[in-house]
Amino acid sequence: MPKIGTRLRELRRRRNLGVREVALRSGISHSSISLIERDRMSPSVDTLSAILDALGTTLTGFFSDLNSTVRHSPFYEADEWVEIGKAQTVSYRMLGMNHPNRQILMLHETYAVGADTGEPFSHSAQEAGTVLRGAVEVTVGDECRVLKAGDGYYFDSRMPHRFRNVANEPSTVLSAVTPPTY
Repeated sequence: MPKIGTRLRELRRRRNLGVREVALRSGISHSSISLIERDRMSPSVDTLSAILDALGTTLTGFFSDLNSTVRHSPFYEADEWVEIGKAQTVSYRMLGMNHPNRQILMLHETYAVGADTGEPFSHSAQEAGTVLRGAVEVTVGDECRVLKAGDGYYFDSRMPHRFRNVANEPSTVLSAVTPPTY
């Protein structure tokens, strides 16, 4: 798996931009961009999106270009899932990032104690998932339910939704989103 930081640095240099210029355009600190480019820090999806916007591309375009340089296999070992969240709070480990023409976003999500996804958000997709461990409060529109291990959900992602760990331990969810939003 190629490093995201290396690819970001290549994009920035190809556009003849300095780290500070990208920082000004993106609203992300130049020190964070430097750490990300050196693969010393894994960016959140929002951070990566802001940097890519400053570089004139999108998440989809970035990962499509990145995928073309990666060997494809139908099998993925545990260490080949790519972290696209914040591992210390809400971890989103993505399966099959390098799969050509991917039509599903498959995530292994881990929520730290008390972690949540923030304000309800929406996007054009459908989501389904199951709680593997712990207890997660899932809010979809004006409905809210605590789901425990073995419970699941399926909803239209255009409805505002939010996830929050309500267990006294990390909670784990296996989810799928289609079409993929990353």
